[in-house]
Amino acid sequence: MAMNSLDANMLKKAFLAGAYSIENKKEYINQLNVFPVPDGDTGTNMTLTIMAAADEISTFADPTMDQLAKAISSGSLRGARGNSGVILSQLFRGFCKEIVGKKELTTTDLAVGFEHAVKTAYKAVMKPKEGTILTVAKGVADKAAEVSRKTKDLEVFGKHVIEYGNEVLRHTPELLPVLKEAGVVDSGGQGLMEVLQGAYNCLIGNETVPEIKQPEMQSTSKYEFTVEDDPDAEITFGYCTEFIVVLEKEYNEDTEAEFKEYLSSIGDSLVVVSDDDIVKVHVHTNHPGLAFEKGLSYGSLIRMKIDNMREEHKEKVAKSTSRKETAAPRKKCGFIAVTIGSGMNEIFQNLGVDYLIEGGQTMNPSTEDMLNAIEQVNADTVYILPNNKNIILAANQAKSLVTDKEILVIPTKTVPQGLSAVIAYDPDKTAGENETAMVDAIQYVKTGQVTYAVRDTSIDGRSITTGDIMGIGDDKILAVGHDVEETVYALMEQLVDEDSSLICLYYGDEVTEEAAKALSDRLTAIYKDCDVELNYGGQPIYYYIISIE
Repeated sequence: MAMNSLDANMLKKAFLAGAYSIENKKEYINQLNVFPVPDGDTGTNMTLTIMAAADEISTFADPTMDQLAKAISSGSLRGARGNSGVILSQLFRGFCKEIVGKKELTTTDLAVGFEHAVKTAYKAVMKPKEGTILTVAKGVADKAAEVSRKTKDLEVFGKHVIEYGNEVLRHTPELLPVLKEAGVVDSGGQGLMEVLQGAYNCLIGNETVPEIKQPEMQSTSKYEFTVEDDPDAEITFGYCTEFIVVLEKEYNEDTEAEFKEYLSSIGDSLVVVSDDDIVKVHVHTNHPGLAFEKGLSYGSLIRMKIDNMREEHKEKVAKSTSRKETAAPRKKCGFIAVTIGSGMNEIFQNLGVDYLIEGGQTMNPSTEDMLNAIEQVNADTVYILPNNKNIILAANQAKSLVTDKEILVIPTKTVPQGLSAVIAYDPDKTAGENETAMVDAIQYVKTGQVTYAVRDTSIDGRSITTGDIMGIGDDKILAVGHDVEETVYALMEQLVDEDSSLICLYYGDEVTEEAAKALSDRLTAIYKDCDVELNYGGQPIYYYIISIE
C-alpha cells in the first residue's frame, strides 16, 4: 500500500535515521576532503551539526510538526560547525519554515520544503560555489519538484530524488577541477546524500532508529552557580532548577518580563535566555514544580533538571573559589579569538584578547560556542577573529543571533592574520574605523603552515604520499618533501619576496626548542633583509606556522 503522507512522528524517526546514517559514514566522508591534512573534517562537522538537532527532537515522545520544525532549526543552527555544517543548518532552517502549521507532509510539501531549503542556504553563502553541497541540494530540490507533480507515493518520490541526487554528486568533479584532480566527489554533497539516504531507508522500513542518549543540560549562563564559601551558610533556596521552554505561544518583551518577575518571586540566581523559538531558564527555588508550571503556560518543556543544592553543598564549597562570578564594568570593546596551543593562547592573551575559543583546524567550534563566548565578553562591541576559513560562516551565523551587542567578524583565515588584526586595533578609533583597519591589515600577511599528509592524493599538480611533509600557503600547497626543515626552506622560497620585512616562526608541540632555534638562525642567515622572530605556539598537527609581512 502506497504511503502518501508523513506525520510528525514519522518525520522524527526519518530525521534521526538520517543523523545516524551520516554519523556512521563520517570517517568515509572525512577521507573525501581534498587537502590530505589531519584535521577536523566535513563528515565530523556535519555529524556534530545534525546531532545537535537530533538531541533536541529526541526529547519529544509525540511531537507536533511545529515542535519538530523549531527543534531542528534551532538545534542545527546553534550546533553548526564548519562551512559544511553551517550550510546544512541553513538547509534545515529553510525546510523547517515550510512545514510549520502542517499536520502531515505530502510529496508536494516536501518538494516545496526542499526548494526553500536551497534558497535559504544559497543566501547564507557570500560567494556560492558550484560543485559543492549547494549543487547537490539544488539538484535534489529540482528533482523533487519534478517528481512531486507525477506521484503522491513517498516511496517512489524518495527513490527518484535520491537516485538523481547521487547522480548530481557523481558529477561534482566536473564542476570543480580540484575534485577531479584529487579523484573524489564533494564531501559536503556526500554528507547530504547520506542524510537523505538514511531518512529514506527509515521510511521504507529498511533502517532501525536507535535511541539517542540525552545529554545533561549545560548551564544557561556564562557562570557556574555556586553557594557561598562559608560551609555553614544557610541555603535559602535548595533546588537548582533548569529547563528549556519550546515556545508555542506569543512571547515578547512584556511576556518575558512577567516570566522573570514570577520566577524572582519564588527564587533567586535567575537567568532567562530567550531565542526566537526557545527560552532557557535557570533558577534556585524551593518549588521547582511551580517554575515548571509557569513555563508550561508558554509552551512545552524539555531538558528539565533539578539538583538538591543542600546535599551538594560541601562539594561545591571546595570548588567555589575558582568558579565565582566576577563582575566587571562593561567595556567599549572586546575580542574573541579561535586558537589552539598554549603558546598561541598566551600570545593572544598578551595582546588583550578577552576570550579564547579552543579550536581551529583540529576542531571547528560551533555557532553555540561563538554565542557562549560573546555572552562572556562584557563589551559594547565584540570583534571575532575566526582564524580559519572554515569557521567564518559559524561566526557570522552567531553574529546574526545577537541583538544586545555590536558584533564585528574580522574574516581572518589563519592565526597570523588574527594576530595582525588585533595588533592593528586602535582604541582611539571608532568600531567601524577599526574594522576597516583590521581587515586591511590582514591583506598584508602571508601564512605558511607545515604539516604531514594523512593519505595519498594528487592536488595542485603534485602527487602526495601518506607521511609526506607539506608546506601550505594561503591558498594551496607550495612545497612537498620528506623532511620538516627542508620543506620549510622550500616553502619560504615561495613566500618571501623583496617586499617582505618580518618573518614570525611559531613552532608546535612536536618540535623541540633547540630544533626551532636552529631553524630560526638559519632563516636569519638566509633572509638578511628580514627580521626573524621565534615564538612557541604549542599547536598540534602543524610543526610550524609561519607569518611573513
